[in-house]
Amino acid sequence: MTFEVAPFHRSGVQLDQIAVHGIRVTAHHGVYPQERESGQVFLADVVAHVSTHPAALTDDLALTVNYSDLADRVAEVLAGDPSDLLETVAEHVAVAVLQMGGVECVDVRIHKPQAPLHVEFSDVTVTIRRDIRTADLTADKRIGSSSGLSDDPLDMSAAPRVNDIADERPLQPVPALLALGGNIGDVEPTLREAVHDLHRVAGIEVRATSPLVLSKPAGGPEQPDYLNAVVRIHTALSPRELLAACHGIELAHGRERGILNGPRTLDIDIVDFNGMQVSLPDLTLPHPRARERAFVLVPWAAMEPDAVLPGVGRVADAAAVLAEGVTVVAPVWPAPAAAPAAAPAPPAAGLV
Repeated sequence: MTFEVAPFHRSGVQLDQIAVHGIRVTAHHGVYPQERESGQVFLADVVAHVSTHPAALTDDLALTVNYSDLADRVAEVLAGDPSDLLETVAEHVAVAVLQMGGVECVDVRIHKPQAPLHVEFSDVTVTIRRDIRTADLTADKRIGSSSGLSDDPLDMSAAPRVNDIADERPLQPVPALLALGGNIGDVEPTLREAVHDLHRVAGIEVRATSPLVLSKPAGGPEQPDYLNAVVRIHTALSPRELLAACHGIELAHGRERGILNGPRTLDIDIVDFNGMQVSLPDLTLPHPRARERAFVLVPWAAMEPDAVLPGVGRVADAAAVLAEGVTVVAPVWPAPAAAPAAAPAPPAAGLV
């Protein structure tokens, strides 16, 4: 029978599922002495709830859960030190899966089809769900060890990793501002597709887009003019997760890095993340050069006339000083879809 589970939502966003069904081992779990001595077949179905979008955009196995590792980990727990209860076995499996990077929730079903019952039956199962944020768990060191349960807390560094403030997810979706630009290929369609790609990322909702502007390159080699826009989003992602999502979308549209300030198919920068001010090796917020970039400030001021950039003040005032060289080419962008043509009226009755 297929192990179907309800969706798991994080901050209102439904996570994806990676499942392995029918992991089969011979083990010695059970209350009765003959179960401990002879052993019997146990099976496990496991569903890990994760966000697969960063891996899908980059085709990078490191950004998702390796289902081979998932199966190996579950099998090792199942075949490990015996427990009296299926409930305990299921708990140990859940802890082991939650220690895998990126897993935020897990559903586990343990099957004991050879249980010593006195009636005809087909299976005995125990099914549990555990959430990395709410579960009160301890680390299970049965994996590769016979030491049993440890008093150490669950290793939260594995799922998701929180190393600094840029890894912390907001308790609820927060506003952020992204700047988009490009000057190679069919730029306007690329920018439009990038907006749609952003909206499809689990944990990102596009709320508004600015006018589309044309701007001169800011430094670098000789190259074509740019098309630019800014996008207001609300996001449940951490700043670093948002950065990874932006980089994934850039790569999906052929972005190549190498030449400083060189031409590009697509560039997506985080300008502001809920007013956060942080300076890290891989991420500075707000964007350190946003205050100097007319191609960011001009469309932003047009979209949000009262916007304020931390450390700068009113965006509209800064944009007015730097506006020279930036031209609005599409006041409403992306352009709304054209209404379908009206169907021809049916002929009047009696007319041929």
